[in-house]
Amino acid sequence: MGFYVLHLHLHGLLRGHDLELGRDPDTGGQTTYVLELAQALAARPEVGRVEVATRLIHDRRLSMDYARAEESIGVDGVIRRFAFGPRRYLRKELLWPYLDELADTLAEHLVQGERLPDWIHAHYADAGYVGALLRRRLGIPLVFSGHSLGREKRRRLMRTGLDPLQIDSQYAMARRIDAEELALAHANLVITSTRQELEQQYARYGRFVAEQARVIAPGVNAAQFFPPRASHDFTAIDALMQPFLRRPTLPPLLAICRADHRKNIPALVEVFGLSERLRRHHNLVLVLGCREDPRQLEKQQREVLQQVFEQVDRYNLYGCVAYPKQHQRSQIPDIYRWASRLGGVFVNPALTEPFGLTLLEASACGLPVVATDDGGPRDILARTANGLLVDVSDLDALQQAVEESLSDRQRWGRWRDNGIEAVSRAFSWDAHVSRYLAEASASAREASRQRAVGWFRGSSAVERPQRLLVLDLDASLAAPELLSLVELERRLQADPGLALGVCTGRGFKAARVRYQELHLPEPLLWITQAGTEIHVGECADHYWQHQIGRHWDRDAVQAALAELEPRLVPQSPADQGPYKVSYTLAEPNQGMLPLVRQSLRSHGLQARPHLFQHWYLDVLPLTASKAEALHYVALRWGLPLSSILVEACQQGDGELLQGLSYGVVPCDHDPALEGLRLHRRVFFSSRPQAWGLLEGLDHHRFLRR
Repeated sequence: MGFYVLHLHLHGLLRGHDLELGRDPDTGGQTTYVLELAQALAARPEVGRVEVATRLIHDRRLSMDYARAEESIGVDGVIRRFAFGPRRYLRKELLWPYLDELADTLAEHLVQGERLPDWIHAHYADAGYVGALLRRRLGIPLVFSGHSLGREKRRRLMRTGLDPLQIDSQYAMARRIDAEELALAHANLVITSTRQELEQQYARYGRFVAEQARVIAPGVNAAQFFPPRASHDFTAIDALMQPFLRRPTLPPLLAICRADHRKNIPALVEVFGLSERLRRHHNLVLVLGCREDPRQLEKQQREVLQQVFEQVDRYNLYGCVAYPKQHQRSQIPDIYRWASRLGGVFVNPALTEPFGLTLLEASACGLPVVATDDGGPRDILARTANGLLVDVSDLDALQQAVEESLSDRQRWGRWRDNGIEAVSRAFSWDAHVSRYLAEASASAREASRQRAVGWFRGSSAVERPQRLLVLDLDASLAAPELLSLVELERRLQADPGLALGVCTGRGFKAARVRYQELHLPEPLLWITQAGTEIHVGECADHYWQHQIGRHWDRDAVQAALAELEPRLVPQSPADQGPYKVSYTLAEPNQGMLPLVRQSLRSHGLQARPHLFQHWYLDVLPLTASKAEALHYVALRWGLPLSSILVEACQQGDGELLQGLSYGVVPCDHDPALEGLRLHRRVFFSSRPQAWGLLEGLDHHRFLRR
């Protein structure tokens, strides 16, 4: 049957042809890598099926290609696009509120298929978050590639003088780093591009296990990137450069990247302008993506281009600097070959470079390189020996390196030959895919031995209800008005297709006692102890606790958090549970959560904190929560999440309202839930408690009359 591999690539613009690279910061090298990896895998005989899950986008500013639900990328490869969040295109920092919706959609999509993927490969933090949820719910082995990491980016942004609060606000950095930690905690295999990335960047994460990581450098498509041939026609490239260059046959300095501050292009223009030697004997060619009207570009792109224009004007570089407005993706290999034919060099002056795929592309086309002495270029040039590394923050050093790279034609020829040979030997797609398949399949086999395959495929003995209403016992029904309870009971009794569920932080026995006081119909489902216990009727679901308790060490959690007392006060024994350690905060301080997370990670514990009603802190197994318990039940019963309505109003229960299930929030809710107004399936009632629930039931037309 062959391997079935699912890739998750959620942001940017992905299609099987004419990638719009450089259109914005979200459509860059990662997009190229994912597409070419999927295509290369689909061509292998041992792979039976490759899918790439990405976002379905309806936006009149974009091609209708991104609104197609399915697109073939080979005989056994397909891009599948799933709708989540608004229809229009969003930058990646704005996608976070909608990722649970995608995770729910993918889980239901995969369960309905003939077989599950042998593994999921999640690319970047957003896909890592979704991949972790799928690993948790379906047991599918997870491969994770961060591509660039939040902790490293935050560190570098702070070095530029940006305020940490500004960084978190602009880049959703705290959310991103938490997602990376979650992905690393669930990953069976982490694939990095360079040794430096593994040893210096991933090592900053508490959930990272170095033994589960492998360095597999990306490959280069030899069918596209190869040296110039004698018969090569560069008419189209000459036409791109002709409007800019007075002497187009001079050896060029070539840079290809998006207009991004991190790429440091204005520094390269300044170096060129300051060097009389470079201005006299060379041209500077900048391929910075495509643009029509600069006013329509993102702010960062406009700023970078404006800096370039100002530097050109300042140093009077007209006639020796080219920055074409438009080019096709298919022309990029010819641009490299054109620069090689003229005896130029490729320059990557980025402040930070996780890998540097353009260095390999340039090298494969016979173009020597000058690159930033950071990250991936170190590993690449150690193998290719076809250029120079330089500290790009030192403009004098950058100028000297560029001038030196073009000063010796015999050495230039050796560098050209070294690069071509090294890429062919060490960085081919065939070598990359062979190593990838060996590592990923071995990791997946090991992980599959530990999972119970198919437990969710109708394995529950419970007759599936038509619909499930989940009540909040701790807040919404804490002190309801009697008339509202009478009306609620009447409405619930009149719907025979409806089953009731209860969510609570209480234990099962205490929850039953409290619920009986309400005189409502008997629940079918009980999610108690903050999501660590599940009962169907009177029967406990022991498989759930077996699943969440695999790496749980209650005593170690207590010992790790003892150092935070007296700011954390242990609750009474009656409020504890075998899979729950409960505390009361000495004062309602949200700043305690990061401290608790840090303590748990530093002790290597598979646990996470949940804060409820601002005062009450529960530490649970990493895979446990009320929301995860509800998803587990839905999969076990084969109940679509669109057949579930959840009521919630307290701080800490917001995750119950994310995703595909319907939600109701009474008007007397905690302000912490206000952010959920973005979710189209969540209804904010104008009435309190049970009256608010009734209003929500009517709004969603959830009850059958």
